[in-house]
Amino acid sequence: MAKKSWTARNDRKIRTVEKYAELRQKLKAEKDYIGLTQLPRDASPTRLTNRCVVTGRRRAFLRRFRLSRITFRELASAGMIPGVTKSSW
Repeated sequence: MAKKSWTARNDRKIRTVEKYAELRQKLKAEKDYIGLTQLPRDASPTRLTNRCVVTGRRRAFLRRFRLSRITFRELASAGMIPGVTKSSW
């Protein structure tokens, strides 16, 4: 389980990216790179990290399910994820 401060920080970054998205797009279209440097550092979408919605873990993240591999395995084994079955051959 990730610390709450890490997940809160990522949520704050998401809000900042959404707030400045339109302005960043406009500045990029005008090729105003000096204006882009005046924006907050967290306004860049590359500063965001993908985190598991259940635990907040950022490593071994599965984009399709928005879960970490550990949480995915637990939920899949419990039958909580529709359409996912353990493979056998």
